[in-house]
Amino acid sequence: MFQAMSRINTRALQAATAALVLLGLMLWWLLPLGESSPQGSITFSTGLQNGVYQRYGVLLKEALDRDLPQVDIELQLSEGSQQNLQRVAAGDADFTIATADAVAKYIRDGRPGFERLRGCARLYDDYVQLVVPKFSEFNEIEDLRGKKVGIGPDGSGVRLIADRLLAASDIDPAKDITPVHAGIDTVPNLLKQGKLDAFFWSGGLPTRAVQNLSEQFPIRLLPLHAGLVDRVHSVSDATSYYRLAVMPPDAYLAAQAGVQVSTMAVPNLLVTTDRIDPELVEGFTRTVIKSRDRIGNTVHPAQLVDLRTAIYTDPLPLHEGATRYYGSVKP
Repeated sequence: MFQAMSRINTRALQAATAALVLLGLMLWWLLPLGESSPQGSITFSTGLQNGVYQRYGVLLKEALDRDLPQVDIELQLSEGSQQNLQRVAAGDADFTIATADAVAKYIRDGRPGFERLRGCARLYDDYVQLVVPKFSEFNEIEDLRGKKVGIGPDGSGVRLIADRLLAASDIDPAKDITPVHAGIDTVPNLLKQGKLDAFFWSGGLPTRAVQNLSEQFPIRLLPLHAGLVDRVHSVSDATSYYRLAVMPPDAYLAAQAGVQVSTMAVPNLLVTTDRIDPELVEGFTRTVIKSRDRIGNTVHPAQLVDLRTAIYTDPLPLHEGATRYYGSVKP
């Protein structure tokens, strides 16, 4: 009797052990290799309400909440690229998005904490959009002389680009126009109300605020030609990140009437610092790439995030954690 019970207990123990081994093997097989489980709280500085940075940040947070469940992520609105870089460099935010030209200027100017900045991914390109009423007399940027022009908030990448484009057109923003330091959350209504004659915007295509404006009020997009872009390039090394580009005819159907518009584009970078744990950066970068299609269904510029080009974060070196991620995958 005792021996029989002993044999039964032995078999049960062997079966339980085998089951645990099998479960362990299944978990090992199912869990993606290289996936990490970082913990803690981080702040992600985005952009103006209803801008592409802000909308992208909201959807990326949803993806990060799924992929990094032990990380608490706080989104923080901002004026744009320049303020974003200041926050991250100072340790007031952990991740952000900024245009490559704004990063280059921050580094060139030796701003506080510039040497700690690191890149995680090259994202999508921003397109410069110079918006005017459809039936206005404006045909080129020089026609803005003496007019009320939205040039973006002080801490924005838009302001940086607008100042450079105006200067390249021999327009002093402080003297030759009436500058309005407002962002994409405000300028569409100001244009509709006749309180602005034009405004600059730099963002992914299409930007919802511009699209909504084009469907409510007749607007046009002024072209920025190659000669103007060449003059901008002559300003400094930081402007080398601008390239001549074309807005496709269907970017804003109501505004473009099926005609493409020549303009200038600049890459956006996902930025962090060397303070951030490599495991966290690796997981964050992985989610950025994995979530491209899901986010791109709503924020269309995100469709252009590409593993093959994401690694090129010039003028920033890649963060160690991002390097680990790209080393673990093949384009």
